[in-house]
Amino acid sequence: MSRRGEVLIESIPVGSERKVKTYVTKPSDVEREWFVVDAEGKTLGRLASEVAKILRGKHKPNYSPSVDVGDYVIVINAEKIRVTGRKLDQKYYYRHSGYPGGLKAIRLRDMLARHPTRVIEHAVRGMLPKNRLGRRMFKKLKVYAGPDHPHKAQRPKPLDL
Repeated sequence: MSRRGEVLIESIPVGSERKVKTYVTKPSDVEREWFVVDAEGKTLGRLASEVAKILRGKHKPNYSPSVDVGDYVIVINAEKIRVTGRKLDQKYYYRHSGYPGGLKAIRLRDMLARHPTRVIEHAVRGMLPKNRLGRRMFKKLKVYAGPDHPHKAQRPKPLDL
């Protein structure tokens, strides 16, 4: 019993505290799934951010920034992607050959006509980490211009974004 003004301190034996275990995801714990996304009528940036989230694995409870826990994503109908505003004529993609005067620029409209898959790949790549882990995550993205894809054996689940 304590008197007025005294504080009663209960003594706890050292080492008997309850230990909280922290779970750390290991690469061997990762179970990957396959998802298919139809890009027809979807806005480019909104689709790319959702796809990047799935490639990184941020939708999973065992997400870890230092381990690739993401799933495979197949994007079909890339040629039917939508963009807002006047981006078809005002957005440019730049690349450089490495030689003086070697800067090449191509409009989004021309890129969609020639290489529709590269538009989505470029947008998603910009939303992934810029390191070895990001390159490994990007390899799990499969983009196809039309409605067909060769990954039917993986039985991908349709993903509605």
